[in-house]
Amino acid sequence: MFLTLDDFEPAARRRLPRPLFGYVSGAAETNAARQDNRDALDAWRLVPNVLRGVEGRSTACTLLGESYAAPFGVAPMGLSALMARDGDVALARAAAAAGLPFVLSGSSLTRMEDVVKANPKAWFQAYLPGEKDRIRALIARVRTAGFGTLVLTADTAVVANRENNMRAGFSTPLRVRPRLIWDFAIKPRWVLSTFLPTLMRGMPHFENSDAVRGAPIISKQATRDFGRKDHLNWDHLALMRDLWPGKLVLKGVIAPADVAQARALGCDAVVMSNHGGRQLDHAISPLRILPEARAQAGDMGLLIDGGIRRGTDVIKALALGADMVLVGRPFLYAATLGGQPMAERAADILKTEVHRNLGLLGLRDLSEIGPEILHPV
Repeated sequence: MFLTLDDFEPAARRRLPRPLFGYVSGAAETNAARQDNRDALDAWRLVPNVLRGVEGRSTACTLLGESYAAPFGVAPMGLSALMARDGDVALARAAAAAGLPFVLSGSSLTRMEDVVKANPKAWFQAYLPGEKDRIRALIARVRTAGFGTLVLTADTAVVANRENNMRAGFSTPLRVRPRLIWDFAIKPRWVLSTFLPTLMRGMPHFENSDAVRGAPIISKQATRDFGRKDHLNWDHLALMRDLWPGKLVLKGVIAPADVAQARALGCDAVVMSNHGGRQLDHAISPLRILPEARAQAGDMGLLIDGGIRRGTDVIKALALGADMVLVGRPFLYAATLGGQPMAERAADILKTEVHRNLGLLGLRDLSEIGPEILHPV
């Protein structure tokens, strides 16, 4: 029975091979950054008001000129098609059906052109190299594909220390060893429903890391294909702004000064994020400094991700200054278990919680959410 987003995780653990579940669930080193995302949310309590007349409540919102049914969207997640059959397309369609934004990962295994056909309003998130010619070529491809919003993830300049992935047996490139074969073999439902149908179309490749098709997931070239990300700097973001005519979003920002810099360079929005705790261990949860970031963002869109699991989490983030939140792992777990319908179920659970909690707080719509409804523990 799936009553909350948290219910999808243990079921996905039972369905997925150990290395794949470890890749999705894991974080960097001691998991301190991932845990701080939850601790930061749990450090606030809500202050409800009563007798406000809350009939006709609405969770609708507008961001970057688009109207959405609720103030949350599907975060970019790499390798989704290895976890769930046609995972990127399933999540894209689920988001479209639910009236939510969807962000396709640059480390996805599905061609961006196929995903944008499934969801014409999808955003594309790029892991850009520091080579300007490759940046120009990739942006041209994204534009030709028909995306209207481009997201640059900026917090991956150096490969993170994913000890948990290694302990679980996951690596990039994926190394086919006896233990991996055994881990796959003891999950026959996943093998029959996802792995074999995917493999029948050919070995999965990183399809969107560059302007041309990337390497297979088992190739040593896979790591090199993502380029010199340690060379990426603000000049490259300025170049992207010059080249990209659509909405430009910078993801992986925590420091308020970086929010201000993104605004100065013409970004339309930023996503405050510590990458789900998957990059720098002990990185602070962006929620803790969200009000300071809001002050620097001005009228620029401000999104946040990390640890969002309940409608109350969404409301807390909005009360501290976010315009929208992104949710990752629970939606992928849901798609793993039942494709698009189960992902839609996850979206409906969170949407219902936000709608219910607005009423319990004595609020009628999202514009009434403010810091006065919060009290620190």
